[in-house]
Amino acid sequence: MAFPLSAETASSPAVDTTLARRLQAARPSATGAMSQAARRLAAEGRDIISLSEGELDFDTPVHIQHAAMRGIIEGQTRYTDVGGTPQLRASIVRKFVRDNNLHYKEAEVIASTGAKQILFNALLATLDAGDEAVVVAPYWVSYSEMIRIAGGEPVVVTPQADNGFKLTPERLAEALTPRTRWLILNAPCNPSGALYTADELRALADVVRAHPRLLVMSDDIYEEIVFEGAFVSFAQASPDMQARTLTINGVSKAYAMTGWRLGYAGGPRWLIQALELLQSQSTSNPSSVSQAAALAALDGPQDFLDGWRSRLRGRRDLALSILSQAAPLLRMACPPAAFYLYADCSAALGRITPAGQRLETDMDLARYLLEEAGVAVVPGTAFGLAPYLRLAYALSDERLALACERIVSACARLQPLSAAPSA
Repeated sequence: MAFPLSAETASSPAVDTTLARRLQAARPSATGAMSQAARRLAAEGRDIISLSEGELDFDTPVHIQHAAMRGIIEGQTRYTDVGGTPQLRASIVRKFVRDNNLHYKEAEVIASTGAKQILFNALLATLDAGDEAVVVAPYWVSYSEMIRIAGGEPVVVTPQADNGFKLTPERLAEALTPRTRWLILNAPCNPSGALYTADELRALADVVRAHPRLLVMSDDIYEEIVFEGAFVSFAQASPDMQARTLTINGVSKAYAMTGWRLGYAGGPRWLIQALELLQSQSTSNPSSVSQAAALAALDGPQDFLDGWRSRLRGRRDLALSILSQAAPLLRMACPPAAFYLYADCSAALGRITPAGQRLETDMDLARYLLEEAGVAVVPGTAFGLAPYLRLAYALSDERLALACERIVSACARLQPLSAAPSA
């Protein structure tokens, strides 16, 4: 029998809500926040087109879906080895040989709950207070926050835009100190689409060799989405760097499997063992059903990727063609890889919206485009380089064209400060 609580008993004592110091400097994901704002407006009945989320609109290929269903029917629904089934690990080893000419033993690869988990665990396993990690701006939003949560300090290097936002050996050398533990290299890059040649990577490796404590995190998640040029992984360009490189990839981007949460990596055994230790005490093994699907993705047919790349290239060119009408308020280069446009919006700042608001930052402009045009984009502030906007063009041609036309129209309604009516 339940008894009603008295008012005195029901009142809760004061609660200490202090969080750990490691979280005090971390910020929530800006892409997630923009997507949430877009969903809120859509729930209110607005027609919102989101260019903010980094995922393909394609369905996971049917043969991968069927592999997951077979896995369920065959009872592959229990715990597996922490770092992945032997079958999946063997498939990861084959993938690295086939596509990157990187040779690992099965004990030197790991599967995890998304590439994001591998990134975070690698930083957590290797960074102590005062350690530094070099990130190249513009950078994926979570790098700097992960470094801070792990107890390290992000050191941001911003290359020249006219060089495709690519890190040069000179800039890398300037950023390194005795405290530097990691260089995080993401290519193709989210958000800039930067893609390095083998020679450019070898030049960076020459700098890395002079710093024995320095490790390289090669985030290759967009490997398959290259339109011009060729993808080369960091350790592929400089094989002697393999012992100091964690090469990270996953099935999310290449196979339209973001929700399956399956990433993988190859690296030196001592580091892979550390990642397994952390994983064993946090998430344990990645989803067994997702592992069955990933096995089919890596070992199965790859020919559909050519068609996907062709469609994405067409969308990129469509978006650039329409958005060129918003120049000079928006200026962007043609990225050779990934599925983002990174638009310089500095010329739009200082302008006045139809509601009389002055745009001071790229965040203001992103908010204006969401509320005025019904288009969600992510401000460059989130990627460590402002004032820019990131636009993800992985959606249907019709919706993409409409979104770009709305952006052009909204930019045309912005007035110079001198033209604004006086108060």
